[in-house]
Amino acid sequence: MLTSFGQRAFVLRLQDLPSPRWKQSATRHGCQILVDQSRALKMWSCRSGRLQKRQCRLTLSSFPSKFAQFSSIPRRGKFLQLEENVKKPAYMARQVNQCDGISIATDLIDFLNASPTAFHAVDEAKRRLRNVGFEQVSEKEDWKLEAGKRYFFTRNHSTIVAFAIGNRYVAGNGFHVIGAHSDSPCLKLKPVSKVTKAGYLEVGVQLYGGGLWHTWFDRDLTVAGRVIVREDKNGTISYSHKLVRIEEPIIRIPTIAIHLDRTVNSEGFKINTQSHLLPVLATLVKAELNKVAVESGRAESGENNDEQISTDDGGKGNLKHHLVLLQIIASKIGCKPDDICDFELQACDTQPSAIGGALKEFIFSGRLDNLCMSFCSLQALIDATSTESELEDESGVRVVALFDHEEVGSESAQGAGSPVMLDALSRITSSFSSDSNLLQRAIQSSFLVSADMAHAIHPNYSDKHEEYHQPKLHGGLVIKHNANQRYATNAVTSFIFREIASKHNLPVQDFVVRNDMGCGSTIGRILASGLGIRTVDVGAPQLSMHSIREMCAVDDVKYAYEHFKAFFQEVGHLHAKILIDDI
Repeated sequence: MLTSFGQRAFVLRLQDLPSPRWKQSATRHGCQILVDQSRALKMWSCRSGRLQKRQCRLTLSSFPSKFAQFSSIPRRGKFLQLEENVKKPAYMARQVNQCDGISIATDLIDFLNASPTAFHAVDEAKRRLRNVGFEQVSEKEDWKLEAGKRYFFTRNHSTIVAFAIGNRYVAGNGFHVIGAHSDSPCLKLKPVSKVTKAGYLEVGVQLYGGGLWHTWFDRDLTVAGRVIVREDKNGTISYSHKLVRIEEPIIRIPTIAIHLDRTVNSEGFKINTQSHLLPVLATLVKAELNKVAVESGRAESGENNDEQISTDDGGKGNLKHHLVLLQIIASKIGCKPDDICDFELQACDTQPSAIGGALKEFIFSGRLDNLCMSFCSLQALIDATSTESELEDESGVRVVALFDHEEVGSESAQGAGSPVMLDALSRITSSFSSDSNLLQRAIQSSFLVSADMAHAIHPNYSDKHEEYHQPKLHGGLVIKHNANQRYATNAVTSFIFREIASKHNLPVQDFVVRNDMGCGSTIGRILASGLGIRTVDVGAPQLSMHSIREMCAVDDVKYAYEHFKAFFQEVGHLHAKILIDDI
């Protein structure tokens, strides 16, 4: 039976609703909510939160408001499926397709809003993996792995590697890997961030990566990152790291008025990144008044008025950071300012990510490069391993690796240039066999997708793209090519990735940089050269890359997720058919 609310039509079988209360409410309101086939609504207990068959992914926001009592359904990642044997009107089919993209994009929005820094992105990834049954292992301990099980580990809490071992896996079989990165260009607080000029308290920052720094002016900014905290438990001192995010806008980088810079529109907005890119935290006079008020309050309550923050020499003296900033951070994480030993903080935008455009076809957000690819690959791994049947015939290992420090070259203990990927492959292999030769064999049977956002053609700067390689929004994942090996794609890897797309009716595009322009790079060539693994470089098209506020298309998020999921399901069989270097 079909019933229509406005322009949305839904299917209902009351017997498929999970409780009598739901059935009574649905009947009372005449609400023909949604079902799939005979197994409708079992997604509530589905480990991944998604059905494995055809989906329209209608979110709860699609429900009429008068049925708000159904808001108790978990919102994050919970989708419903339309019954396939019911004939649906044409407008309904269009609605289904639109919701399919909107729902996965909405989940991406949640991921972005939870991930202002690489630390938070890894923390959110951990939460999602644990929620669906992945087990965390530690690099400091021995691993006892089993076929058919799913695991993950982190390094520095800013790099994460998750993997699912096929039921038919034996040591020496290949790894099917998607690699992305968790970091984005930003302004990081200096070790001594306390700056006072012209009656203002400012925060000293250093540039991280190649950002479009002019876009950071006149934005409502805050700080986020991790803090090393001293803890005294029953006389025992210990140290821990805690993630912190100040929700309110507490800093801002103001531009200079045009009246004081008359040539700005004719000669351009020129920034001295040392002297101009300093966020304002407070005025000196207000800070002093606040200090007096705090000390007065302590005196009235009998608290110690002499509390200060220790300096590097172990004594009490000048702060390395403004006290008002430390007080805000300490209040957020529930400690005293003096218990803050050190931190890694960065400035970040307070404006949340959003779906926008007149037709709701775009995503506006910071850090799309590269949290968009991080999310799509992670969600694809979760959904491609969510049931026992998904891994039943798998003879390889499905892997997602999200690396830190890609934006600054990947040369760090947790970057793609570190041994972290090799360590993971080696330890997985050695858990099933002590034969050290099997790892090299496994790598030659493996395949890596390097997933990093790509440059969509800009309508106002179309001459910046090569004439016959102009990726477009809504055009699907972009395969990146470069003859000088700035990208690791070759004919074999490009064919495999394209063939998977063809089998699943997914669009793909190609990108080559103009001969008269420099070409960027990714973790792809670093891992390909370091491991000797077959690699294809791909990414979803976007605009405003490295701006504080970037832009991509809802459809391309859906295509990326579906392509990555299909990659995990198909690449093992397809890769085995490619005969290169065989005797």
